Amino acid sequence: MLSRGRLRVLVDSPWFTKVITAVILVNAITLGAETSPELMASFGDALHLIDRVALAVFVVELALRFGAYGRSFFRDPWNWFDTVVVAITLLPAASGSFSVLRALRVLRVLRLVSVVPSMRRVVSALLTALPGMASITALLALVLYVSAVIATKLFSTVAPEYFGDLGDSLFTLFQVMTGEAWSEVARQVMQEKPFAWVFFVGYLAVTTFTVLNLFIAVAVSAMQNQMSEEHAEHDREEMAATMEILAEVRKLRADVEELRGRASV
Repeated sequence: MLSRGRLRVLVDSPWFTKVITAVILVNAITLGAETSPELMASFGDALHLIDRVALAVFVVELALRFGAYGRSFFRDPWNWFDTVVVAITLLPAASGSFSVLRALRVLRVLRLVSVVPSMRRVVSALLTALPGMASITALLALVLYVSAVIATKLFSTVAPEYFGDLGDSLFTLFQVMTGEAWSEVARQVMQEKPFAWVFFVGYLAVTTFTVLNLFIAVAVSAMQNQMSEEHAEHDREEMAATMEILAEVRKLRADVEELRGRASV
């Protein structure tokens, strides 16, 4: 029976992480292969066997991690995520309406985020940028709603399939905002109302060229702040290491001087 300390060394070792990552990727490939009727007809038994072996590995992994960390195991959100996904795959009802839950096993691939430092940095930056993105989203929703009300009042009789009511207008303007076939919508309206281009050009300028670019600006700013904090932390660690070395050098010098003093006596 391994002690908790040895279990922690085991589950935190690089080779253990690499093995689990390989199993996750293999399991993701088998889940994709199960969507092919031809592959299932030829290798269905082998795919099911690999799937069961991968599930057994995941259960053993969670058991080892829980044994290594105890109650602190549930302080890591990724451990909660893994536990929920494995618990879903262990549900007895794996057919009918519950069969879709089995596809959630492929979400374990997201655990790669915790392995790759650059991906962790991106996720941390995005989480930091969420408050700013929420404000921009609210602004975008407000602009979209006001524009939809205006478009419904102006163009409902001209293009009822696009602007017949508020719901149609919201959907059409969201499509226009993404740049998908917006010129076709605008030209159809302009056949009856030639000056409608003013509305569409202004709407695109505000949403696509201004508000949406704010998302990129906020994300880039958060990424820069994240990198600045990491550089500052690295500099502090280097400074602490340098001060520790200097302290040891001073101590050695004092010991040498003390030995010299004793030798001279």
